Amino acid sequence: MEAIYIPQLLKLPERKEELKFQEPISGLTTLTPVKGVMSIRHGGTFLEILVQAETIVTLICDRCLQNYNHRLSIDTSEIIWLEEQKVTAESFLSEKEVSLEDLSETLPPNGYFKPDVWLYEQLSLAMPMQKICGKDCQGADSPEEVNEPKIDSRWSSLAALKEQLSKNYEL
Repeated sequence: MEAIYIPQLLKLPERKEELKFQEPISGLTTLTPVKGVMSIRHGGTFLEILVQAETIVTLICDRCLQNYNHRLSIDTSEIIWLEEQKVTAESFLSEKEVSLEDLSETLPPNGYFKPDVWLYEQLSLAMPMQKICGKDCQGADSPEEVNEPKIDSRWSSLAALKEQLSKNYEL
């Protein structure tokens, strides 16, 4: 997907562009190409992005560590404000206080919107937090429990000393 020059959207009918896609997304490993529709509308001071997309990804189960396929689908929207980026000395500080107003996404009004990057972010956010291959996943096989605790061979000398001391004090 090519980057979209934001002022170009103002010249389109309804100030809106609709992208149909079926392609891999850079940085996202999938079994099938990401397929869907994205709509980008210029609202004067903001961009409204709507997307419906799906693909299949291979994940690793957190319980049994086996690979499994997962259908990843999104149906989401976002408003991105258009405003010039203010570069100040505070912008370069490693630590600074962030207000609630600073938590919104912004782009410069004469810049570019990168649909593939935005789509990658949305698909990444849609990944399941707990990756479980199925309802009946039992987890990794654990070795059978033995009644006697297994002693590390490096501690055998200490175990022998402990046994000898216990015999001496049982007199």
